[in-house]
Amino acid sequence: MPPPCVLLSGGETTVTVRGSGRGGRNAEFLLSLAMSLGGTDRVAAIACDTDGIDGSEDNAGAWFGDLKAEPMVTALDQAGTFLANNDAYSFFEQLGSW
Repeated sequence: MPPPCVLLSGGETTVTVRGSGRGGRNAEFLLSLAMSLGGTDRVAAIACDTDGIDGSEDNAGAWFGDLKAEPMVTALDQAGTFLANNDAYSFFEQLGSW
């Protein structure tokens, strides 16, 4: 889609738990999206739950505003490790992206 545009979707996200990290299915979805988009410019995204809590954690999801800004660029270098451990919570916590 040519910019400017908004892509909006809804649905129930699911996660296959293989690791022992702290998660939240919406935060995990968003971390996977951030990794897929890499250094794409001018993209912001939010993935959130409607009841104020995402699973067993105290977050309702996460957000990012600029994939090319520090510290996001540095954090994305380690994103695969967080994702493999189902630890999207800790990834976004270090960025303050709740």
